[in-house]
Amino acid sequence: MPSATEDRNRRLLRARDAMDRDFAKPLDVPALARVALMSPAHFSRRFRDAFGETPHRYLQRRRIERACAMLRDSGEPVTRIALAVGFESLGTFSRTFTAVVGRSPSRFRAEAVPLRVPVCFVKSWTRTPAGGKRSFG
Repeated sequence: MPSATEDRNRRLLRARDAMDRDFAKPLDVPALARVALMSPAHFSRRFRDAFGETPHRYLQRRRIERACAMLRDSGEPVTRIALAVGFESLGTFSRTFTAVVGRSPSRFRAEAVPLRVPVCFVKSWTRTPAGGKRSFG
């Protein structure tokens, strides 16, 4: 039987996984606390103790990380990216993005270098081996 600490950590991981999976949806501490089966105040304290940042800050960081990838790899307008990653306004997105990344979303996009995977890796990963079955493990 798992200890109380292990059980609490599993519940916190469940809430963090929900943030990773549903980062673009409206998420708040009470909803996440319900996922972790804790009160909102207790959840916030335990989350910060376990992961080193508040649930709100973690969610913001995940959204900004996803926005960075979209800014780098797509031509979508900044406003559409802001909404796609869960921000309700361009102003809040731009302010948060600049605070976290150190430059505006437009400047980030202008300076970003798209990630390119060498063709040899793509061919290797997508090639079907003899017999037509792929093995992933």
